[in-house]
Amino acid sequence: MHELQPKHTKLKKEEVEKLVSQLNISLLQIPKIRIIDPALPEGCEVGDVIKIERAETSEDGEKKVYPYFRVVSI
Repeated sequence: MHELQPKHTKLKKEEVEKLVSQLNISLLQIPKIRIIDPALPEGCEVGDVIKIERAETSEDGEKKVYPYFRVVSI
C-alpha cells in the first residue's frame, strides 16, 4: 500500500449490521467498489463492505479522518 493511499478495512458482519441500522439504509444504497480494485485488502469477496478512511487537513492545520463505505461488486 502506498503512503498516500487511504486505509481500506474490511468490516465484520456485526459492523455491517450496525452501520446499516445506524444509517437506516440497505446494502444496495452503499456505493460500489470493483473487486479488481488494487486498493482492496486481500481476501475480499463480492458483497463485503469496505471502510475507507481518508485524512484531510483543514486550513488551520487540523487533520481529520473521514470514513467512506463501499460494497465490493463485480
